[in-house]
Amino acid sequence: MSNSPADSALVRAARGLEVPRTPVWFMRQAGRSLPEYRKIRQGVAMLESCRRPELVTEITLQPVRRHGVDAAILFSDIVVPLAAAGVDLDIVPGTGPVIAEPIRTAAAVEALRPLEATDVSYVAESIRLLLPELGATPLIGFAGAPFTLASYLIEGGPSRTYLRTKAMMYGDPELWHRLCSRLADITLTFLRVQIEAGVSAVQLFDSWAGALSEADYREYVMPHSARVLSGLAEAGVPRIHFGVGTGVLLEAMGEAGADVVGVDWRTPLDRAVSVVGPARSLQGNLDPAILFAPWEVVERETRRVLAQGKAARGHIFNLGHGVMPETDPDVLTRLVELVHSV
Repeated sequence: MSNSPADSALVRAARGLEVPRTPVWFMRQAGRSLPEYRKIRQGVAMLESCRRPELVTEITLQPVRRHGVDAAILFSDIVVPLAAAGVDLDIVPGTGPVIAEPIRTAAAVEALRPLEATDVSYVAESIRLLLPELGATPLIGFAGAPFTLASYLIEGGPSRTYLRTKAMMYGDPELWHRLCSRLADITLTFLRVQIEAGVSAVQLFDSWAGALSEADYREYVMPHSARVLSGLAEAGVPRIHFGVGTGVLLEAMGEAGADVVGVDWRTPLDRAVSVVGPARSLQGNLDPAILFAPWEVVERETRRVLAQGKAARGHIFNLGHGVMPETDPDVLTRLVELVHSV
């Protein structure tokens, strides 16, 4: 093992190589569960905080310092490239992204312009500031997948039913595919900027793909995610693909071109291996709610996840979704120590 992020436990596990110990990081590890995060974010709006490289650097480093995790994930948001491409949106505290004028017509789709690398120069700058600070710890870049971005743009904000999204998907498939094709271009540009700036891995979040059947996923979504993932094939960094409630989609999500499939807490990892197949590594998948149980429960469930993860060609320990804001940070620190000791 050299002292380089490219030879880190995270990257090795993603490639299915031997590791000295199971690597661990957490989705939403930088954020509201940390008092130092709440303090530094006071009075700074979410989108604005994503555009300040010094602030991004500090927030990204906080969980690495505190928990000793095996990777940092760039502090950003999946709607950052949409805002950078000119979409009028705001991230409203307690709600999430809200789109001023939802995209529901052919004219609105045509008006969605491509993302230029210079539109997100602050992201590249943040990564350049982070790399020397992180040293041998790898930095994960990320983006939202076309379906999840499309659902925000069409619904106008978060949704439980995705009615308008599905109405376009089923009712005007040609318009749907045009929108997703544009979003795939935006996503690809956004991830390439991060890779060129020096991230060691990328994660494509299709957070809301779990709203779909496998047949619909394969027809309406997979071609666009596959274009993003295949567009990064030459970049030489592992590609992680994750969604929530995607038990029925795991096989297809792997086929879309991921090196690592992220699994939420609903599907045991040993079962996920039999679906995804031996050619990909897995990431996951402790239920974030378990962190609120007594420590002996946390320990028992963590050991179960680690044991089931042994079935995969490589295993990156994570939660089955993001860290909840109310989580006690000390439990996360202790969890990292436990994973490393097992």
